[in-house]
Amino acid sequence: MSADKQTSPFPASPGTRARIIAIVNQKGGVGKTTTAINLGTALAAADRRVALIDLDPQGNASTGLGIDREARERTIYDVLTGAATLSEALLESGVPGLGVIPSTVDLSGAEVELANVERRVHCLGDAIAADPALTADHDYILIDCPPSLNLLTLNAMAAADSVLVPLQCEFFALEGLSLLLRTVERVRTSINPRLEIQGVVLTMYDGRNNLSDQVAADVRGYLGDKVYNTVIPRNVRMSEAPSFGQPALLYDIRCAGSQAYIKLAGEVLRREGAPAQAA
Repeated sequence: MSADKQTSPFPASPGTRARIIAIVNQKGGVGKTTTAINLGTALAAADRRVALIDLDPQGNASTGLGIDREARERTIYDVLTGAATLSEALLESGVPGLGVIPSTVDLSGAEVELANVERRVHCLGDAIAADPALTADHDYILIDCPPSLNLLTLNAMAAADSVLVPLQCEFFALEGLSLLLRTVERVRTSINPRLEIQGVVLTMYDGRNNLSDQVAADVRGYLGDKVYNTVIPRNVRMSEAPSFGQPALLYDIRCAGSQAYIKLAGEVLRREGAPAQAA
């Protein structure tokens, strides 16, 4: 699935330390895990080495990339509790260049277990720092966060360079976004001064619905160029793909959703100012 270097539309990899991006929204059902899976797949298709950390106890990102529950011998729960390193928990997915650090329902107990740990907000960041091979061997580390602003999400923000927000085109979108942005600012002020907003991705867009256009216009008016030009449409094929344990880009690369994530990956890479691909 590696892109042809002579024809790839993507910029070349700068070959530096992995960029860590937390994919965050406190609301469920906004396309967060779908974005993590398919953005990761599209980046891997652009010859980027990607590690996806499944930080949601539901484990949907792991399942959506075809990682059987029986294969999850070491998980992000083991990493956070000190029983394994990230590299030891890393599994290959069916996508060349995309590895997964899986999750299981055991992770739901981590918040309670870590409550009395001195550096409880930094457990993930400390695990990344203690495993330099992971950041050296990858271009991107994507963190799929749970649908809440809990200790796991704070760990992701404390470890990340930036936050990417999938935002559903619905009536209450801006209200939830305001809360999330205030949380990001608090984390930047008190925990992780390098944290920035990577961008906002408009998801579940329906061009037949005037509300989708209004929400998109409101969000762009509020955040300007922090909102990606690419929008992710509502798409049946995207919804079907996880039941087959595949990203949509493998399940049906021609569908509108897959094409949108390919465009989003190109936009992510170009916005970071990576050098142009050699002709």
